Amino acid sequence: MLTKTIEFKSKYGRKVKISEVPVLKKDSPLYLRVNLRLHQFITKVMNHNEPKTIFSFREHLKRTTKWSEYEEIYQSEELKNNA
Repeated sequence: MLTKTIEFKSKYGRKVKISEVPVLKKDSPLYLRVNLRLHQFITKVMNHNEPKTIFSFREHLKRTTKWSEYEEIYQSEELKNNA
């Protein structure tokens, strides 16, 4: 699973980093679901005035989604022959 990190400034002026955001193809059935949850998470982070500046989207999904949905999003394909 390929992931990315998003960095931006909150409305309070602090730099925020959201890590472990999955990269999905636009035609993936999970793309819209993950995109909506990411948008909700970013909105929540931007409106909170916490000293914490680094957040994990993966941990957020673990807490807020069903385990089967989480596994479907972050499924890792098994590598053959240790490749």
